[in-house]
Amino acid sequence: MNLFGIMHVSGSALSAERLRAEVVAANMANAETTQTPQGGPYRRQHVVFESEAPSFADAFTENGFSAEAEGRIGGVTIAAVVPDQSKGLRRYDPQHPDADKDGYVSYPDINPLTEMVDLMSANRAYGLNSSAVQATKAMISSSLDILK
Repeated sequence: MNLFGIMHVSGSALSAERLRAEVVAANMANAETTQTPQGGPYRRQHVVFESEAPSFADAFTENGFSAEAEGRIGGVTIAAVVPDQSKGLRRYDPQHPDADKDGYVSYPDINPLTEMVDLMSANRAYGLNSSAVQATKAMISSSLDILK
């Protein structure tokens, strides 16, 4: 893999982790949202990553490694942002405007502790990929200095 390929992989991972952090922030912001335009409480969102790398079978041809020869390299892409399948939480609050006839209100099943761990994980992955970009830039710069 060439140095610019490494930049592509790290750049795609940076984009993916940025979206993951945005989704986590949206989850935290809507932790108390009891009514959405679709009806019902907000549903926690999850980001699903997918590899851009060619399959193992596609990587081999008569000429050897075709994926590298064609410039196709791996990376990260967002496969989907999917809602959580949990039913949510119900709390007794008869004074709430969204309470049902029995006085219960449906809230999203969002744990701030879980969201903070997800946010810290996205932040750490973003930082590590940023470091990889910086190291690659330094290698490219060193390569250019050697050519002088």
